[in-house]
Amino acid sequence: MAEKDLLVEIGTEELPPKALKSLGQAFLAGMESGLAAAGLAFASSEWFATPRRLAVRINGLATSQADRDVEKFGPAVAAAFDKEGKPTRAAEGFARSCNVEVKDLEQGDKDGVVKLLYRSHVKGRDTGELLQDLVQSALDKLPIPKRMRWGSSREEFVRPVHWILILFGEQTVDATILGIKAGDVTFGHRFHHPDSLTIKSPAEYASVLECRGYVIADFESRKSKIRDLVQAQATEHSANVVIDAALLDEVASLVEWPVALTGDFDQRFLEVPKEALVSSLTSHQKCFYLVGDNGDLLPHFIAVSNLESRDPSKVIEGNERVIRPRLADADFFFQTDRRETLESRRERLKQIVFQQQLGTVYEKSARVASLARLIAKQVGGKSDACERAAQLGKCDLVTNMVGEFAELQGIMGYYYALHDGEDPEVAAALNEQYMPRHAGDNLPESLTGSIVSLAEKIDTVAGLFVIGQPPTGSKDPFALRRAAIGILRILVEKKLDLDLKDCIDSAVENFAFLKPAAEVNRQILDFFLERFRFWYQDKGIATDVYQSVLAVQPTNPLDFDSRILAVNHFRSLDEAKALTSANKRVANILKDVDASVSDSAIDSALFLEPAEKELADVLDSKELEVAPYFDARNYRKGLEELAALKEPVDRFFDDVMVMVDDAPLRDNRLALLAHLRKLFLRVADISYLHDA
Repeated sequence: MAEKDLLVEIGTEELPPKALKSLGQAFLAGMESGLAAAGLAFASSEWFATPRRLAVRINGLATSQADRDVEKFGPAVAAAFDKEGKPTRAAEGFARSCNVEVKDLEQGDKDGVVKLLYRSHVKGRDTGELLQDLVQSALDKLPIPKRMRWGSSREEFVRPVHWILILFGEQTVDATILGIKAGDVTFGHRFHHPDSLTIKSPAEYASVLECRGYVIADFESRKSKIRDLVQAQATEHSANVVIDAALLDEVASLVEWPVALTGDFDQRFLEVPKEALVSSLTSHQKCFYLVGDNGDLLPHFIAVSNLESRDPSKVIEGNERVIRPRLADADFFFQTDRRETLESRRERLKQIVFQQQLGTVYEKSARVASLARLIAKQVGGKSDACERAAQLGKCDLVTNMVGEFAELQGIMGYYYALHDGEDPEVAAALNEQYMPRHAGDNLPESLTGSIVSLAEKIDTVAGLFVIGQPPTGSKDPFALRRAAIGILRILVEKKLDLDLKDCIDSAVENFAFLKPAAEVNRQILDFFLERFRFWYQDKGIATDVYQSVLAVQPTNPLDFDSRILAVNHFRSLDEAKALTSANKRVANILKDVDASVSDSAIDSALFLEPAEKELADVLDSKELEVAPYFDARNYRKGLEELAALKEPVDRFFDDVMVMVDDAPLRDNRLALLAHLRKLFLRVADISYLHDA
C-alpha cells in the first residue's frame, strides 16, 4: 500500500508555557488514536511544540484505508417473517438500514440463532478525505481547562489561532480547521523571521524552520540546546549551574531560539537565605542560578533570551534591572521579619482559618503540639522540643517573606527560629514538618522534625475524615493521599515503632467538639493501610502479599512492613506452594466451624493415625521454636522455620480424614488444623497467596 508523510501544524498566539509539553504530547496521542480507529497504518510519529505552534508529523502513513468485507446481522429469521412468509416490520426496517430490499438479504447463524444477514464490500476511503475530522477530533481532546474565543469567531482553542498547515506528502490538504483554511505556509521567529515560510514536504519542516526561520521546533532538541548553552555559560564563569528539570521544561516552552546570557546581582543580597534568592531567580524570573564548588550561591544568574541581540549587554542589563528589585524585596522582607520573633506572631494565627469546621491555624497548631508530645513519648523523642516546634510551626505564615513567596513556608521558619535563639533541632523541625512535600522527596532528618511532620499530617487527615471530607475519586483538595504516604514513609524508612491506631484515636479525640462518628477511627486506619497497597505495588510486591498481611490487621506500619517483606520472601521458598495450598484448604474447612471447637484444646488420646500425632508433635515443637522470632518481629526467620511443616502437613492430608462422623474425633482434628492456621496467622494469612 502506498505511503506518505503527514504534517499538521497549528500556529497560535503564545501558548501557556507550563502546559506546552503536555499539549504537544496530547496532540500526537490524539492523532495516533484517531488514525488507529480509522484503520490507517503508519511507520512512526513525532510531535513538535514551541510557544507559537503545536505540530505532529506522521511518517509512512497509508494513503487510504484497506478495503474490507462487512457482515451486518439483523433480526432473527423467526421474527423477520410472519406465518404467511411475508416480511415483518423488523425485516423491512433492517433492509432499509442496509439500503436493499428484503429479498436481497441472506441468512446466517450468530450465537446459535439464524438471523437475517447483509454482506457488503466496503472500499477504503482516501486518507486525505479523513484528515479534517481526524485533526479536529485530536484538537478537541486536548487537555485545555478553559478555551478562549477571539475576534468575531465562534471557534475555541487554548489561544487564538493564526494559521493552519496540513501537508500530506507534497500536497496541501483541503481542510478547514478552527475556521482557518489549511495551507502549506508556516511562520518563523516573531522577530528574526516574521515572514511566511513555505513547507514543500513534511520531511523538511524542522530544518526549514531552524535554518531559515530561527525556530527550533522540536521541544526536546530545544531543551537540550538550552542545557548545553547554560552549561557553557557556567563553565565560562568557572561556576556550577543548577538545572532544575521543571524549570528547564518551562524555559524551553518560553523560547523558540534560545540564547543564554549571564548577569550579576549585588553581593550584599547573599546575606539573604539562599532559598529566597533561588525562588526569586527561578520561580519569578525563570533564570538558572550558579553555585561554587562548595555549593554556596554565587552573585550571578543565567537568563535564556528568545533572540540574538546585536548588543547582548543591553539584554543582560535589562534582566539585571528586573531581577534587582525582586532581590531587594527579599532582602527587605528578611530584615523586617527578623524584628519580631516567631513566638510574638502566634496570636495572629487566630485570624487565619485552616478550614471552616476545623477552626483556625492557631487551633490546628495546638492540636499538632498535643499529638506531637504523645508521639514523642512513644518513639523516644524530645517531648518539649516537639511541642515547641509544633507551636511555632505555622508562625512564619504571617511573615512578609512567606506572604510574598508562599513556597518558602517552613524554610523561613527555620531561619527565623535560629535568629530568635530557638533550639537548632526545633528550628530544623519547622521546615521538616512539611517533608516529604511530594513523591520521592527527602524525609525529615531529625527525630523532632519527623515527629512534628507525623503529627501535622495525622491531624489533617483525621480532621478531614471527621467532617466527612475524605478523598473521593480523583478529588483530593487537601492532598490527604500524599500525606498518608508521607506518614508511612517516615514510619517505615525512619524505623519508628509507632502504633498508628493509637495516634488516630488521639487525633480524633482532639475533634471531640465535632462529635465524630463512631466508625471514623476505623475509616481513617483503613485509609492509611490502603495506601500501603500502592506503596508495595511501586516496589514490585504482588497485591496478594499485601492482602495476606492486611488480613491480620497490624496497625504498626513498621511491623506491617516487616511482615510484608517476610511473606514476600516466604513465597519464594520451595515449600511455600504446598503450605499455601494447605492453608487455603484449612481456611475453607474451618470457615463454618464454631469458635468453641477451633479454640478447644487438642486431646492426644484421640489420635488414631500416625500422621495426626506427628503433625501435633511438630506443631508443638515449632511453636516453641518460632515464638522468640515472632516476638522479636523476625518474621522472615520464623516463616523459614515453619517451612519445615510441609512434609507433616502433606502426610496429614494424605492419611487423615478430618470430617468423620465421630464428633469428638472430628472436633479434635479441627482443633489441630486451627492450631496450624493460628501459627501462620501470627504473621499473615498466607491462604491469600495465589501461586506461591
